[in-house]
Amino acid sequence: MFSKSWRRLTTVSVLLVLLATACGGDETADPGTPAELTPIKLQLQWFAQAQFAGYYAAVDQGFYEDEGLDVTILEGAVDIVPQQVVATGAAEFGLAWVPKALASNQEGADLVNVAQVFQRSGTLMVSWADEGITSPADWAGRKVGNWGFGNEFELTAAIAQADVEDVELIAQNFDMEALLNREIDAAEAMIYNEYAQVLEAVNEATGELYQPSDLSVIDFNDVGTAMLQDSVWTTNTYANENPETVEAFLRGTFRGWIYCRDNADACVDIVLAVGPTLGRSHQTWQMNEVNALIWPSAGGIGVMDKALWDQTVNVATTQIPELTGVAIPEGTYRTDFAEAAVKSLSDEGADTTGSSWQKVSVELNPGGD
Repeated sequence: MFSKSWRRLTTVSVLLVLLATACGGDETADPGTPAELTPIKLQLQWFAQAQFAGYYAAVDQGFYEDEGLDVTILEGAVDIVPQQVVATGAAEFGLAWVPKALASNQEGADLVNVAQVFQRSGTLMVSWADEGITSPADWAGRKVGNWGFGNEFELTAAIAQADVEDVELIAQNFDMEALLNREIDAAEAMIYNEYAQVLEAVNEATGELYQPSDLSVIDFNDVGTAMLQDSVWTTNTYANENPETVEAFLRGTFRGWIYCRDNADACVDIVLAVGPTLGRSHQTWQMNEVNALIWPSAGGIGVMDKALWDQTVNVATTQIPELTGVAIPEGTYRTDFAEAAVKSLSDEGADTTGSSWQKVSVELNPGGD
């Protein structure tokens, strides 16, 4: 015999089914139908390349979709300023170097850094080894290239710090041709891009590719004027009104970068499928070096290192004209979203610090093919 409690539950269940049928007719929703995804736009700083592999991987592997997001990645270009795209509402999130976003905030952009993905600067100054340039002091009396557009302040801070005089700063194209032709004595380069371009060029004296031993490199991380680079920005308004979406976006993003750390070759394939202009060996080099800018992340991927933030702010407020003497507001970066994303991923067993990760050796081909 059935209990009275079972009969009461059965009666309630039947009534609920009848009520649902009466209200919805034959159009009752399929319980297996996925919820509608939230559309999100992410603005990159440059064209598709392994510098952004984690974001492309998060789309390709469905990590964003798992978080309920439909993410569209917008490529960058010389005339696109990601933080301004975000400030005007044309994208919910954008990638930008910290000093550039600080300058935009001074103009009223109201941006907030919600994840500091790159934990180190990737900027180098590269010279020929036979020129004997091994420290900033050796730039005295030399022609030193830089890209401008807000990319020069690590350099100018190093010049000021070393009290170097008679440096001739030269406008440099976004390539290494001026260095290769010995038109300048030192060239600005990203370790994951332009530095590799030199190593992909043929040394006419030997008929072989140039080697690291042919070059002298000054790393701003060693000099002490490094500034934080690729970070995720949104507006304060968006962050305050959509905290769940911000955290979901960061969870998907961090999963993408973790995937690229552990599956670098697969992420190179993902990037190549998007159609970059540079070839496989160059993208493999870039993937390796970009991972080295992210991992290890002592506090968890995307969580701000306050000491490096303070160093960046110090350089920015002494080198960038519109920021000179400006007090940067305390809330310009937030760690709560990244920390929550890291905790939830760690609770699922993900390695969010990459403490054991190490770079691998990458063989470059001529022209990066």
